[in-house]
Amino acid sequence: MKNNNSYKLPLALVFSLFFLWAISSNLLPTMIRQLMKTCELNTFEASFTETAYWLAYFIFPIPIAMFMKRYSYKAGIIFGLVLAAAGGLLFFPAAMLKEYWAYLCIFFVIATGMCFLETAANPYVTALGDAATAPQRLNLAQSFNGLGAFIAAMFLSKLILSGTHYTRETLPADYPGGWEAYIQFETDAMKTPYLALAVLLLVIAGIFIFSRLPKIGDEGQRGTSKEKLIDFSVWKRSHLRWGVIAQFFYNGGQTAINSLFLVYCCSYAGISESEATTYFGLYMLAFLLGRWIGTGLMIRFRPQDMLLVYALVNILLCAVVAVCGGWIGLYAMLGISFFMSIMYPTQFSLALKDLGSQTKSGSAFLVMSIVGNACLPQFTAYLMHVNEQMYHLAYVVPMVCFLFCAYYGWRGYKVLD
Repeated sequence: MKNNNSYKLPLALVFSLFFLWAISSNLLPTMIRQLMKTCELNTFEASFTETAYWLAYFIFPIPIAMFMKRYSYKAGIIFGLVLAAAGGLLFFPAAMLKEYWAYLCIFFVIATGMCFLETAANPYVTALGDAATAPQRLNLAQSFNGLGAFIAAMFLSKLILSGTHYTRETLPADYPGGWEAYIQFETDAMKTPYLALAVLLLVIAGIFIFSRLPKIGDEGQRGTSKEKLIDFSVWKRSHLRWGVIAQFFYNGGQTAINSLFLVYCCSYAGISESEATTYFGLYMLAFLLGRWIGTGLMIRFRPQDMLLVYALVNILLCAVVAVCGGWIGLYAMLGISFFMSIMYPTQFSLALKDLGSQTKSGSAFLVMSIVGNACLPQFTAYLMHVNEQMYHLAYVVPMVCFLFCAYYGWRGYKVLD
């Protein structure tokens, strides 16, 4: 076993990836709100922004795992960084087209690049160090994900959202340039954050190119012609199967709440865009604090026990949102964000336990489970849209999702075969 000190620099570099993909994915709720303005969409139509992004996570993890099996984690990370940066730069031609389908294509490209990062980074972090502390280490790494989410919600969202939301009917008659000028102004606001993200991605890619990352597991072996690039027999492991199911529902539930948060604030709680972005920042700050506190608590408590308790608390909080709505529901969502914080990394690391050479394959299937983000938030948005008087009942969807997480923390995590 290598001295853990030799892993400090590789871990620091990989931790930066968690920060980067958090910024990308947590800009989506802001983009949903913005695209409702620039492309004149309703809540349900705009929710397909999430579908375009997360669909890539269903399509590409297996090809990505095969790519990294043949080459290396490092090669996958560098390729993903460059691809995601290219997607960010595509916002400039998209601003000229002003077509919703163009933005959906861009989000798909960015997500494909981020999928490379996530498929590589999660198992890499679990392998760099003592297996017994893998859940704690992955939660620490995911705290940087929380930091990126906070920055995207509190600061970058304010660069994009202007605080005004006009329709063709409500636009002031004396607005300079009329409707076309208003739409152009709102469209241009989306370009700067993605340009900054693209530049940052390229800088990090350059650092990775000139850095040496240790090979882990079977990475140093090129194997024989009989070596499998993707091992479907990993599905025989029950804790991996249940892990994939739990991740599907966790991701769908989390994204249903995240993606509709600004819409909930502005359309249903009667809050202005500027105030809503501040609450969104607090929402992500609760998530970040949850990650840090949860990582510390795992020194004393078993990860699976914390997962069970946190999931049960969120079931109760979702019930509060579903029954009350309004400001009470908004405050309940701040609590939900705190208790969601440890779920994804904890389930991920528990599902990869004792997989050995099947780790990359298991990681690919776990990342594929993020496809829950591509369907469950849309179902939630549909329920909100078709029954706007009782919009808060839609939060029964994430409540059911957390039931599966609770089961995984209770029994599903156990390594039985």
